[in-house]
Parts: sequence; C-alpha cells; structure tokens
Amino acid sequence: MTTTFPPPPGPAHDPALVVVAHGSRDPRALRTVRALLDQVRALRPGLRVHLGHIELNEPLLSDTLAALGDRAAVLVPLLLSRGYHVKRDIPETAAASPVRARVARPLGPHPLLVDALHARLTEAGWRPGHGDAVVLAAAGSRDPASAADTGRTARLLAARLGVPVRPAYASTAAPTVPDAVASLTAAGHRRVAVASYFTAPGRFATETAGAASWIASAPLGTHPAMAELLLHRYDEARAGFPAAGASWLGAQFPAPPRGAGQLQQA
Repeated sequence: MTTTFPPPPGPAHDPALVVVAHGSRDPRALRTVRALLDQVRALRPGLRVHLGHIELNEPLLSDTLAALGDRAAVLVPLLLSRGYHVKRDIPETAAASPVRARVARPLGPHPLLVDALHARLTEAGWRPGHGDAVVLAAAGSRDPASAADTGRTARLLAARLGVPVRPAYASTAAPTVPDAVASLTAAGHRRVAVASYFTAPGRFATETAGAASWIASAPLGTHPAMAELLLHRYDEARAGFPAAGASWLGAQFPAPPRGAGQLQQA
C-alpha cells in the first residue's frame, strides 16, 4: 500500500504575492517597483511574486489576476495609507476575478516606513539642529482615513527625529506642501526639510521636493525596509489561509464560480 503525504509547507505552496502598485507615467516608477520586487524575491526565495497596476502601467491588476486563474493569492497594496484604491478598486478587481484572494492592509502606517523615511532624510543631508522641522509630503486623498494614517506616520517620524513633523499633500487634501513649509518657517523654524512619502519617483515627488526650503529626501523606493514591509503585510494576510496540505487546492479552497472570486479583507 502506498502512503501519500501532503506537500510540506513552504513558499512554493503558499499563496502567491501580488504587489499592487498605482502606476505612473514616469518610467522611473516602473523601474523602481520592479527592482523592489526583485528584493522581495531575494528575501523569500521560491515565493511566487507578481506585479499588478491599478492604472497607467502594464501589467494591470486585472490582467495579472486573470493569468493566475483560480489560485490563492495575497494582494498587498504598494500604497501608504487607506483610501479609495485600497477600499474599493483593489477589492472590486479581485472580486471580479476567479482568484481566491485576500487583500492585505496598505503599507502604512508602520515603524518600518519611519526607518526608510529617516534613512532617506539622512542621505539627503539631514542633521538635526535647534529649530528644525520636517514636512511629510504625501499624495493626498479625500478619504479621512488616509489623512489619519499619514498623520500617524508624521507622529512616529517626529518621535524618531525629535523635531516637529507636519503632514502635507501634493493633491486633493490640505495643507499643500508649500503652505506647510511656509507655515513652519513663519513659526520660527530655521530649516524645514521635506520628507518624500512616496513609494517611487514621479510627478508628485518631483513637485513637492521643489517646495523645500532646505533639503528634500528621495522617495522610499527600494530601501530595504520596503521589501521587508511588503512581506510583513503578506504574512499578516496569509495567516488567514489554512495551512498547506493535501486539500490545499481542493476542499479548503473550493473553486469559485467563474467570474466571482472569493475575497477576504485582512
């Protein structure tokens, strides 16, 4: 009699990781995201890592999910706060596909982002002095949850740097980055740095850097903390899937009806 054992747990049997980027017309953004995914693959050899964009770049998320068929996948937004894309766009795209999907939380807020922000400021020449302040330049959203997340990151960064940190936005929300820089300067802060709270180079990062009265940091990009955080969010959401076993692709995850993905929000 032959005994059949279930496959051992490990990256090859885990849900795929689908990193969901926003997309940008700036070609540097796509190069940066691809390099970041290479870092993730190096940290977790054997894990199936895919890329999908919400708009502007290929592959689009819908195409990436279509190629996965009815496999299990964790979708990790390469986004720094809650907002429409996290709450609506990504879950709805996943639900319209046959993928058995769990959507992870956005990257922020998290202390690893503060590590990356601090490092990028230091690279730009940050040396704390009396009277200094920082503007945390984010994309902006009409969703108040997004502002709450950015505000928490600003408080974490202020605690790390020991100086005031004011969140500001490139679009949609207030204050704007130039207004925040002007306000801090008027309040008596001698040097005001701009911390770029963007995942990759692009129009927003370029425009907000130009508003700095002192130094402006580079986007978070391929800082090692970003790859670690993508995997951390993946692992958080992946915990909602049953352990790998003989029924991994059978009874534990019955195939959904065509065009109606099984979706869970982490």
